[in-house]
Amino acid sequence: MKPMDAAPAIALRDLRKVYGSKAAVDGLTLTVPRGCFFGFLGPNGAGKTTTIRMLMGVAPPSSGE
Repeated sequence: MKPMDAAPAIALRDLRKVYGSKAAVDGLTLTVPRGCFFGFLGPNGAGKTTTIRMLMGVAPPSSGE
């Protein structure tokens, strides 16, 4: 059993990515605990790929952490 105070696998706070005047991701806050499965679902243009690119460090966020 894992301790309840273990750091989350993913922690995003107020993540934002802007391309020109268009916000691809706008203020995303998300916490995924260790050992959990998580998926991104949404329509085209919702910011799923952009969010994953920021998580991987391929694309820097415009703001947030």
